[in-house]
Amino acid sequence: MHYATNDGVELAYERAGPADAETVAFVEGIGYGRWMWRWQRDTLAEEYDTIVWDNRGTGDSDEPEGPYTMAQMAADLDAVLADAGVESAHVVGASMGGMIAQRYALDHDRARSLALLCTSPGGPEAAPVPEETQQRMFAVPDDLDERELRRYKMQPAFSDGFPDAHPDLIERIVDWRIESDAGDRALQWQAAAVAAHDVSDRLGEIDVPTLVVHGTADRVVPFENGELLAAGVPDAAFEPVEGGPHLLFVEDHERVTARIRRFLDDV
Repeated sequence: MHYATNDGVELAYERAGPADAETVAFVEGIGYGRWMWRWQRDTLAEEYDTIVWDNRGTGDSDEPEGPYTMAQMAADLDAVLADAGVESAHVVGASMGGMIAQRYALDHDRARSLALLCTSPGGPEAAPVPEETQQRMFAVPDDLDERELRRYKMQPAFSDGFPDAHPDLIERIVDWRIESDAGDRALQWQAAAVAAHDVSDRLGEIDVPTLVVHGTADRVVPFENGELLAAGVPDAAFEPVEGGPHLLFVEDHERVTARIRRFLDDV
C-alpha cells in the first residue's frame, strides 16, 4: 500500500505490473473501493503498470469534510500519479470514476488516453438516474441487516437474474463492500459531486484518444449518456454493449477487459 497526499487528504493506492511499462490508472464509481477493478487490474497487470486507488471518503483513504467536487477528486488522482512518479497514464473510469476521468483530462496534463465506462458528461441533455434506481440506492428499508442492505442497493446495477445465478460472487462483493465502501456521509458528499458534474460544453477540449463503453440496459446511468459522451468527445470510439448493465465490467468482465486492452494497445 502507498499513500499520496492532496491538500492534506491522504489517498491510498496500490500498484502492480512491470515497473518499466506504460501506466493504467483506474478510477472507482460512487462509494466503491479498489476491489471494483480487480478483474481488469489482474489481467492488465500482466503487461501494464497498474494503479488502483481509493477516492476520498472510501476504503483506506481519508474522509475529509464534504461535500466533494469533481475538481477535488481529479486533483486527488493527480496527486496519486505524482506520488507514484507517473508522468503519463491511461485513465480508466467507470460511473462517477468516468466523470472524474473526464475532469482529469480537462484540468491536468498526465492523461495519455481515456476509457470511460457507463458514465455521463452531465449537463441539461443528460438522462438522469431513473427515480426507481435512486430510491433503491438511497431510500433503503430500515429492517435490512448490513449484508441485505448491500445486496438491495446493488440490484439495479446488475442484469435481472445475475445475482441469483452467481450467489458466491455476490457474497464476495458484499464482503468487499462492507470492508471498503464509503460511509453514509462520504457517500452523500460524493453524490453531490455527481449531481453537480457538467462538462457537456467542454467535451470538445478533450484531446486524448478516448474509448466510451456503455451497456444498452444500464439502469443507473442510462445508455443515452454514453451516446452523448461519444458524440461530444472528438474522434471517440464508441462500444455499445447490447443488454449490458451498469456493472458490465464485473458481469461481462472478460469482454470489457479485452476491449480496453485492444484500445490501450492501439493508443
